[in-house]
Amino acid sequence: MDSIAPALTLIHNPEKLEARLKEIPKEPGVYFMRDARDQILYIGKSKCLRSRVRSYFRDTHGHAPRTAIMVMHIAEIEFIVTDTEAEALALEANLIKQHQPHFNVLLKDDKKYPYLCITWSEDYPRIYITRKRRKSLKDRYYGPYVDVGLLRSTLNLVKRIFPLRQRPQPLFKDRACLNYDIGRCPGVCQELISPEDYHKIVQRVAMVFQGRTTELVDVLTQQMEKAAEDLKFEQAARLRDQIKGLERLCADQKVALPDDTVSRDAIALATDEQHACIQIFQVRAGRLVGRLGFVADAQSGTLGEILQRVLENHYQSVDPVEIPAVILAQHELPEGDILAEYLSSRRGRKVTVEVPQRQTKANLVEMVERNAQYELARTQQFADRNAQAVLDLADMLDLPDLPRRIEGYDISHIQGSDAVASQVVFVDGLPAKQHYRHYKIKNPEVRAGHSDDFASMAEVIRRRFRRYAAHPEKRRHGDPDWPDLVMIDGGKGQLSAVVEVLRELNLLQELKVVSLAKKREEIFLPGESKPIETEAEQPGVQLLRRLRDEAHRFAVSFHRQKRTDRMRRSRLSEIPGLGQHRQKELLAAFRSIDYIREASPQQLATVPGIGPHLAQQIYDYFHPATETADEPA
Repeated sequence: MDSIAPALTLIHNPEKLEARLKEIPKEPGVYFMRDARDQILYIGKSKCLRSRVRSYFRDTHGHAPRTAIMVMHIAEIEFIVTDTEAEALALEANLIKQHQPHFNVLLKDDKKYPYLCITWSEDYPRIYITRKRRKSLKDRYYGPYVDVGLLRSTLNLVKRIFPLRQRPQPLFKDRACLNYDIGRCPGVCQELISPEDYHKIVQRVAMVFQGRTTELVDVLTQQMEKAAEDLKFEQAARLRDQIKGLERLCADQKVALPDDTVSRDAIALATDEQHACIQIFQVRAGRLVGRLGFVADAQSGTLGEILQRVLENHYQSVDPVEIPAVILAQHELPEGDILAEYLSSRRGRKVTVEVPQRQTKANLVEMVERNAQYELARTQQFADRNAQAVLDLADMLDLPDLPRRIEGYDISHIQGSDAVASQVVFVDGLPAKQHYRHYKIKNPEVRAGHSDDFASMAEVIRRRFRRYAAHPEKRRHGDPDWPDLVMIDGGKGQLSAVVEVLRELNLLQELKVVSLAKKREEIFLPGESKPIETEAEQPGVQLLRRLRDEAHRFAVSFHRQKRTDRMRRSRLSEIPGLGQHRQKELLAAFRSIDYIREASPQQLATVPGIGPHLAQQIYDYFHPATETADEPA
């Protein structure tokens, strides 16, 4: 956070603070903390607004470091009064999603655990595993799941039980593939099933990942019996096979709990000074159907506050039918009654939040805690490895400080054609993909048949750092994009080209740069003719190799994409009257040049912007008329 003049903050103006606190009512509602620039720092809720807001300014020394920093920046307080605490919780959730205040961030988005996504926004929804949640009002994400192997095997089994689309893109343009013939796919690519009927199939699949497998089996059993009564034996057989597959799926679950018919979620966590690893076990009809994992900042609040916020975040994104009747928590939640009231209103039936003392329930929470401890140990081991690698790298390169942000660059092309570059970023030894960047090489000398990696790398570095030459005040101080170390994929030649650019920009003395040669994994420093002495397996070298490999992967993938786009458009560009926009429309409709070639003029004319005349031109281009000899008179 940038520094704020003390005169503008409430903590340094006791009279203004006290007057503002007296204006806040003793009612339930939501409060906003704003800084001097009118930016929202934090959004919270309480059943008594005045008491909650006042507590921030009573004992500032007892606050967690994160909260203490926030209090030092508060310049204004606003509030919205609600009728009940549950309404305040719902309003707080919506406002946090809308404004995303800095100090409301609890869960770390480190892509550690995967989600399962169902794209309800599409006519024919896709089902896939992802580690990135995209903002969508219709798409649904389940998870995050700790057991990745179990998630993949469950998805594979579900795709064998239910007829689902098996490919992201159709294999053929005018006919279905083998998956349709063997009953694995209902012919989505050729629209042989309506979107409405396909949605019904996907809704059944969703029930599996909602933990409602037993309920789904009951529904399918009733449908099977009805089909048999109506003499629809083929349909009854398909339903029978689906039921058997789901029963096998239930049998594969790892934990069964005796004497438990109530839907329960159990939450527990394990912490150290930095990390909090939280796990939620989903128990339905006495069987563990899901194990979800979260990672939070251990300094973000008390243990109960962390559990409360994780539960609020989790249940705000699930369907009401997924909310269990009972939630078992490891620690007392500071506002557990508000959470229970809010969840009861969403579910339509009573939800209770308990800290169990009796043996069966307490044993379940203890089991969740043990799993959270194991996950914390893995997190600590991973963090220690990265910390050791960063420390070794600083020592190896004689850096004054630990390199928190490291950038890696690589060039990719085929004999100069479609030349591109990549910039990847590691923060604290881990990939920070939100900072990755692609470059298209603009140098006219770099073209098909003539490559120049030195000039290409020099161009990329100049484009990346020229703004610092124009604005010296942006260097290092206050700029999170300034790297502590730059690694070039290549040998002494690439490094020399980069050094020359940095010298021109007057940045050579401020920016630490090295290169990593591919063949012998040698590390070169500017001005040194020989590589520095290292061992191949030492942590710092391995960190640079991981950075280099990631830069190479990112560059190659972009190069392939660029080359594919060029090859797809090259032939279309030869057709008169077919500009870039119409080419995009054609490719979006037909997916490939081969499909466009096979299309009739009538099919081509259905594409937006392609009229009958242009459609005939496109068809004639791919089907030139054969010349015939003149017939005799």
